[in-house]
Amino acid sequence: MTPVIPSRGARVIPSKARDRDRPDRGPSTRRTAIPRLTARDDRRLRFVALSALLSLGCHRDTQPPRVEIGQPAPRYAATTLAGDSVSTGALAGKVVLLNVWATWCAPCRAEIPYLQSVYEKHRAEGLEIVGVSVDARGQDEAIRSFAQEFRMTYPIWRDPDERVQSVYMALGVPSTYLIDRTGVLRWRRLGAIHESDTTFTSALTAALASK
Repeated sequence: MTPVIPSRGARVIPSKARDRDRPDRGPSTRRTAIPRLTARDDRRLRFVALSALLSLGCHRDTQPPRVEIGQPAPRYAATTLAGDSVSTGALAGKVVLLNVWATWCAPCRAEIPYLQSVYEKHRAEGLEIVGVSVDARGQDEAIRSFAQEFRMTYPIWRDPDERVQSVYMALGVPSTYLIDRTGVLRWRRLGAIHESDTTFTSALTAALASK
């Protein structure tokens, strides 16, 4: 093979220098498939992100209300099936059992008949049960049919945006919160309430006895 002789004035660059001067192409830019999130995964990610923002206070001077037993319960507002504005603040002086539910929730179906019996037994003592439905928009008729089927006579509030989940740090449905006459959170349960749950009946009896 005949060697290549550079012309006069040409600059010969050693092979090592050529290799050194070449731009680094870096790792492969081949794209990898990103798995799609399920609705449950998306809800969990939103909850985690919201929790992080709340823990940081969103860089505001005021701190978000704490959802802790013995602390004032967070104020919460919604609408009724008729479209009227309602809030927990308007229930001051009553013992409030705030129950978050949905028509598609199987544990809710098992729990609601018991809640209805508790309401009928203690309503005269100042108990107000509020069922907060987080069913999607356009499901009002389904909610009414559900309430008729289960003979629900306590108030039903609507929250299709699921704001109650962030206000009360609820991880899902059902979730229940017992608030005394002074607005203090006395008991909570993430999950269904059962008739054999003595922690609930004890907390309810104490709240009703307090004037």
